[in-house]
Amino acid sequence: MYHLVCPIKYRRSVLTDEVSVTLQEICLGISSRYEIHFIEIGCDDNHVHFLIQSVPMISPKKIVNTVKSLTAREIFRLHPEVKRLLWGGKFWTSGYYINTVGQYANEEVIKKYLKNQGKTGEYKKIHTSQLKLF
Repeated sequence: MYHLVCPIKYRRSVLTDEVSVTLQEICLGISSRYEIHFIEIGCDDNHVHFLIQSVPMISPKKIVNTVKSLTAREIFRLHPEVKRLLWGGKFWTSGYYINTVGQYANEEVIKKYLKNQGKTGEYKKIHTSQLKLF
């Protein structure tokens, strides 16, 4: 199980509600074709957190490349307005963060953190202590 964080190119805030729903639908399609299962997806305006489970034969780098390339291609195809905001033809930055997640130690904490990505107000103020884990 992996916690993957992918920032949007130029840290542009392009993940509207509509684009976020499209991203999640694309990830469901990836799950049906590959042995990459999305347990949780947390979208913020300019980056996305994924909690991913896969088989040990697929390397973390291959998982990242698959997720980033397929999601970028489909988002550009389905949302041409996003492509106009991100000149240069790239959706994701070249960098990313990935770490393994202990199934019994950290999975629930990371799930809660990802579910609340992009939320503002009192909830975010109360639960910022979760960020200390990372």
